[in-house]
Amino acid sequence: MAKVRTKDLLDRFQLELVSGKDGIHREIITGDISRPGLEIAGYFKYYPKERLQILGKTEISFINELSRDEKKERMEKLCTDVTPGFVVTRDIDVPKELIEAADDAGVPVMSSPYKTTSVISRITNYLESKFAPFTAIHGVLVDIYGVGVLITGQSGVGKSETALELVKRGHRLVADDSVEIRQEDTDTLIGNAPELIKHLLEIRGLGIIDVMTLFGAGAVRNYKRISLVINLEIWDPDKHYDRLGLDEAKMKIIDVDLPKATVPVRPGRNLAVIIEVAAMNFRLKRMGINTAEQFSQRLSNVIDHDHDEKYE
Repeated sequence: MAKVRTKDLLDRFQLELVSGKDGIHREIITGDISRPGLEIAGYFKYYPKERLQILGKTEISFINELSRDEKKERMEKLCTDVTPGFVVTRDIDVPKELIEAADDAGVPVMSSPYKTTSVISRITNYLESKFAPFTAIHGVLVDIYGVGVLITGQSGVGKSETALELVKRGHRLVADDSVEIRQEDTDTLIGNAPELIKHLLEIRGLGIIDVMTLFGAGAVRNYKRISLVINLEIWDPDKHYDRLGLDEAKMKIIDVDLPKATVPVRPGRNLAVIIEVAAMNFRLKRMGINTAEQFSQRLSNVIDHDHDEKYE
């Protein structure tokens, strides 16, 4: 899991540092944020002090109505040794008592010109992305007709060569060899390439090739949501392979179950075309068109019809 510090927010969201500069390297340990309205009113029993604190128009207006002693007491309680910082929205003037308490405790106070809801949304998305569960998988990730297809299989089975053919057919490479995957939602997996091998493909016999240099910027993507897994394996004559598409296998990555298809590899099979069609068929299923189920129903109707004619 990546470390996030208050300084990262200052740099990313162009926030203005108002006070507490000694604490800009404080670590943010959770993606949750807080609007400390109850605490400003004096109720600190459940104060989530480890969260980033957001102060909007409502909170600042309430602070301004407190007596000087109340302001001083509550601002000091808000500024703890683990509080990563405060963000005051709408360019509202920061109360003097908060500035003083933050300087004394070394808690950064930052100002943003944007509305409170906008600030909360942007910072929450950023933190959730940073703190999302993470893993890495050996494989290739390609964007095919808008479908993120993760190609897996044993080393040497032809994953990279298949990806190269897919890129030649107009699709986009996301990652080769190692795919970094983070879970950004309960059912959303985002894949990207490690920085060291971004936009690179390893082709045995040729070595490392730069896909963006060879095929242009339109041949690569930095990240893509993973929707489908295609597992390549050497053809086993003794193994039964699904011929209708009725069997829906799954592959679990972190906490998400993804549809998975196993494609046997042998000479004469155009894997790029097969995977391309698999991606198109997946899109059709999402649109409510399941060819395998339609064929199965058609077959059942024919069998029922022949059975009825036989006994008439």
